[in-house]
Amino acid sequence: MNKRKNHHFMWLVLFLLSAACQPVQSQSPTVDIPNVNIRLPMGYIPSVQYAPFYVAHSRGYFEQAGIDLEFDYQFETDGVALVGANDLQFALVSGEQVLLARNQGLPVVYVFAWWQDYPVAVASFTDQGIREPADLAGKKIGLPGLFGANYVGLRALMDVAGLSETDVQLDSIGFTQVDALIAGLDDSVAIYANNEPIQLKNQGYSVDVIRVADYVDLASNGLLTNESTIKENPELVERMVGAILKGLADTMADPDAAFEICKKYIEVWDQENEALYKDILLATMEFWKSDQPGISQPQTWENMQEVLLGMGWLAEPLDLDQAYTNRFIPEN
Repeated sequence: MNKRKNHHFMWLVLFLLSAACQPVQSQSPTVDIPNVNIRLPMGYIPSVQYAPFYVAHSRGYFEQAGIDLEFDYQFETDGVALVGANDLQFALVSGEQVLLARNQGLPVVYVFAWWQDYPVAVASFTDQGIREPADLAGKKIGLPGLFGANYVGLRALMDVAGLSETDVQLDSIGFTQVDALIAGLDDSVAIYANNEPIQLKNQGYSVDVIRVADYVDLASNGLLTNESTIKENPELVERMVGAILKGLADTMADPDAAFEICKKYIEVWDQENEALYKDILLATMEFWKSDQPGISQPQTWENMQEVLLGMGWLAEPLDLDQAYTNRFIPEN
C-alpha cells in the first residue's frame, strides 16, 4: 500500500469512528403543541411589577409553550370567579383570595407562588414614630377599604400587636394612600411596600415602613387555576408555569433588560418618572427571591388561614391541601 492509498484508508477509518460516536437521533416525529388562547386577569394596571410576564411574552416563552397570551387589566374582571367557573383557566391573585374562594365552594387551586413575601405594609412619616405594630394603637389608618390584601395585611400586623379594630381608627379612602398621607388626613396608610413608599421617597418624604413580611409569613401573589384544568389539561398548567419561570429567571438575572422590555407593554409611560419606575421594579424583585421560585410553603397558607379565621372571614378551617399545589414546580 503506497502513501497515497494509506492516507485515504486512514481518513476512512477516522470518518467511520467519528460517525459511530455521534448521538443517535430520535426517529420519533415532532409533536406540535396545540396553540391555546389564554386571557390572564392581572388584578392591576400595566406596571413594571409584571416584568416577568412581559419578558416571557416578549422573548416568546409563552408562544413556545403553545400559549397565545392576552393581558387583561380590566378592574371589573373578577378573575377568581371566572377561573372558579372554568370560564378562564388562569388568573393572578393574592393568597387570601384563594381561601376565600374555596370557602365559597369555588374549585380554584393556586399553582405558582410568584411572590414569596406578602407585600402589604403600613407607611407613615418618620415624625409620627410609628415603627412597629404596637405603635398603631390609637392611630388613624387609611386603607382602600375593608377588603382585599391591604386590609388582610393590616389585620395581620394588628394581630401581632394584640390590637383590635376598636384600638385604631380605620379610614376607607380608596386607592389614594399617597395623597392622603401627604395631606395629613391619616397618621399612617396601608400600602404595598414595593410601591407607595417608593413614590413618597421619590417626592422627598422620609417614611417609616412596617412590613407584614417582617412579622408573619403569608401566602402572597401567584397564579391561580382550577381543578378542572388540572384534571383535564395538566400539560397546559405545566407549560404556563414553565413560561413564567423562564420570564422570572431572566428578569432576576438582568433587571435592566427586563425594564426596557416593560416599556413596550406600558402604554402610558412617563419619561420623567423613569427612575421611579426602575426603583419600583428593583423593590418588587426583593419579594420574588427564592431558592426555589414558584414553590408554596405550607406554613404561609396555615398563617393566612389563621388571619382569616380571626377576621371572621372563614367560619372554620379549610383543607389547605386542596387550595394549593407544588405539583407543577420543577425540583431543583
